[in-house]
Amino acid sequence: MKFTLKDYQEDAVRDVLENLKDAAMFWRERGRKTAFSLTATTGAGKTVMAAAVFEALFHGDDNFDFEADPGAVVIWFSDDPSLNAQSHFRLREASDRLNLSDLVIVQNTFQREKLEPGKVYFLNTQKLSKTSLLVRGHDPDDAGVETEGGVPLMPDARAFTIWDTIQNTIEDPDLTLYLVLDEAHRGMRGANGGEKPTIVRRLINGSGSVPGIPVVLGISATVERFNAAMADMTDRATLPNVVVDSAKVQASGLLKDTIILDVPNEVGQFDTVLVRRGTDKLKEITAAWEAYAAEQGDADPVVPLMVLQVPNTPDPDEIGRALDTIYEHWSDLPDDAVAHVFGDHTTQTFGRHSIPYISPERVQESTWVRVLIAKDAISTGWDCPRAEVMVSFRPARDRTHITQLLGRMVRTPLARRIAGNERLNAVDCMLPLFDKKSVTEVAKALMSGGDGGEELPGRRVLVNPEELKPNPAIPKEVWDKLTSLPSQALPKKHAKPVKRLTALAHELAADGLLPGAGKKAHAEMHKVLNAARERYKEEIAKARKAVLTVEGIAVGVDLDAGEMSFDDFIEAADFAVIDDAFRRAGRVLSPDLATTYCEALAKSEGDPADLEAALIEARVTIAAIGMVPGVKTYLEDEAEKLANDWLTRFRVEIRGLSDERQEVYRQLREMSAHPLDVDLAEPKSWMQPTTIREADGTETPLPRYERHLMCATDGLFPEDFNSWEADVIKAELKRPDVVGWYRNPSRASQDSLGVTYENDGEIKIVRPDFIIFARLPDGSIAADIVDPHGTQFGDAIPKLRGLAAYAEKHGHVFRRIDAIAKVGEQYRVLDIKEPSVRAAIESAISIKNLYDSTLAQDYHL
Repeated sequence: MKFTLKDYQEDAVRDVLENLKDAAMFWRERGRKTAFSLTATTGAGKTVMAAAVFEALFHGDDNFDFEADPGAVVIWFSDDPSLNAQSHFRLREASDRLNLSDLVIVQNTFQREKLEPGKVYFLNTQKLSKTSLLVRGHDPDDAGVETEGGVPLMPDARAFTIWDTIQNTIEDPDLTLYLVLDEAHRGMRGANGGEKPTIVRRLINGSGSVPGIPVVLGISATVERFNAAMADMTDRATLPNVVVDSAKVQASGLLKDTIILDVPNEVGQFDTVLVRRGTDKLKEITAAWEAYAAEQGDADPVVPLMVLQVPNTPDPDEIGRALDTIYEHWSDLPDDAVAHVFGDHTTQTFGRHSIPYISPERVQESTWVRVLIAKDAISTGWDCPRAEVMVSFRPARDRTHITQLLGRMVRTPLARRIAGNERLNAVDCMLPLFDKKSVTEVAKALMSGGDGGEELPGRRVLVNPEELKPNPAIPKEVWDKLTSLPSQALPKKHAKPVKRLTALAHELAADGLLPGAGKKAHAEMHKVLNAARERYKEEIAKARKAVLTVEGIAVGVDLDAGEMSFDDFIEAADFAVIDDAFRRAGRVLSPDLATTYCEALAKSEGDPADLEAALIEARVTIAAIGMVPGVKTYLEDEAEKLANDWLTRFRVEIRGLSDERQEVYRQLREMSAHPLDVDLAEPKSWMQPTTIREADGTETPLPRYERHLMCATDGLFPEDFNSWEADVIKAELKRPDVVGWYRNPSRASQDSLGVTYENDGEIKIVRPDFIIFARLPDGSIAADIVDPHGTQFGDAIPKLRGLAAYAEKHGHVFRRIDAIAKVGEQYRVLDIKEPSVRAAIESAISIKNLYDSTLAQDYHL
């Protein structure tokens, strides 16, 4: 893979491969057809996950412990040729093991007796329709096919229709055909009610002499219709569906955190006011990306564009007036900076403007396009991360079309969150034809990703927010204190310490921080393996014998007597057996390390005159090492230790790198079962709501607070606190030594302090509400964690335990770590820095009893 998979992507790929392994076994051994789905919210990287699956399916993958399927053939099916073209491009972009000849777009000229193994064939609904040349002649009742003497004549002298090809592929015992349905929720009409089966259903169920495809994988953001259809099929087993946690997708930084809806105060007809405002937004975000690129030393800044969304039957003159407004308001915009993606693919005239067509999949790379005119045809399967602004001419009744298209604009342009800069992590939408009441339905849909799924934790949809900047009244020492505070990250479920060390060494060498880091890392691991050979000497010796011998049973048949005999045998292993054992050991130690250690052993312990024999002997040794469980644990512990040592040693130098490079090291810190703590990023831009929207559509201004680290132009911070939070922050601001405070973001961003805790065997993150900064008598700055801690939730005690463990490790960094709850009419506080309080929290079974006990004190407002 050209891309490093996110943690959730890796988990999903592993689960899909497990299902495919079972599905292939069911088909080959039992003739049983299977189906399952992969569900992930829009922007999760479903095509990237598919690329990793196909690489493993065709070539095997040591990281996933997956053997290649030599007979694997994949049909990638969608109902849209342009969607297929985009998927074809993305698979090539993501994979370094799938070449162009492995990814075949089936054209009308295609004809083969069978599909070839190791290839992905892209098919769409139109190619299987009755009028398609690929299909003509398959249906004996097709009146359009010429006959001669009652025998159908195949069009274009075609030897096989596509249905013949599919049938022959399925019936070949050496091949396994996998069907991947892209956007699987489409084309799955109900089977009841006398409806004619869709083409998708014919592929799945079979049609006439053509059997159903053995293995079906449906990929979509919403696959309920697909899953229901699969459940109705009695001849097809359903495997466990793979569901990607939407919270992990949002936390990954691949999706924008904030969607800003700009709605006029008055309901009215289309007005150029918001078109001008949209143009201003485009100019502002363009300048912001240029400034960020200059700050980071990046020669290629993100070039954002604006989408003008129009009705399906637009008024060309109205679009022309909108373009006039854009050009009048941005005179530097080039004349050829506008394109459209209408279905007729021809140049369109809007007022005095002639606007060319551009294929949707080419928009992202075509940076000359700064304004894109669209209807709703690109609302499925299209992604353009640089689409940062949208002005929708759709009326309020078209909420679905707006949310679908806006839901495609949420990918982050750099595939990562910009640390501390919410403005660059947001997308703007102007809704000139919407009233305040109907916009709440758009906001609600967008909170679930625009696809009707569950709400995305960490995503915010803000209506007419205000941008906040760093408060100039806050002393620099406070900012320094904030960015020095330790934050925690979630551990990696399937940590691979040796792989992490190798990746870290590569990055350190690339940045010039540790020249030759790769060789140094492997040299250290070679020493560890040498020590392991001494520590586990007896176990490795036994394992060597197992590697060098093959045990089995020989079966003899006496035809005259009609008897069979069984004899045990032991044979010396040949090179193929040794090589297979070596590859298995490579999965345990890591393939790269196994290779370099093999070369080192052959050089240091083998006969220089017979290098081939030395290498075979080294392979036997490594194969034996890989069979001893203790070696793996010992090696991984040492690899983890060395990687952490290097990350700590170069911490200051890493913080001096660009955001992009720092993000690489942040991910490496988190690629661990016990990730290192990370520093907080300094916030630079926040988007904050300023009003509360009531049920009747009216708005009430939010309370505004002083001395927050981020503030509006009036120096104040608007926030909608609950009653506990409001009472606590007012009490804290009364303290005479307080010089500033920080509303810790509840989302997974680099400027949010996180604390890990365990609940029901799962590690999660709690983000304390407030960090208070006070001036001590000696002039230094102290930091306090003050967390109004709800007692009504089932995870209240686990969260307290996480905070206690954090205080045990980092208590010296803070003056106070207080957990506050309201008991009756009185606020009570637990001082988490107190050892006796931490001990009580560890053994607590009732949070109410904790706050009622003498360990808690009254918190005075």
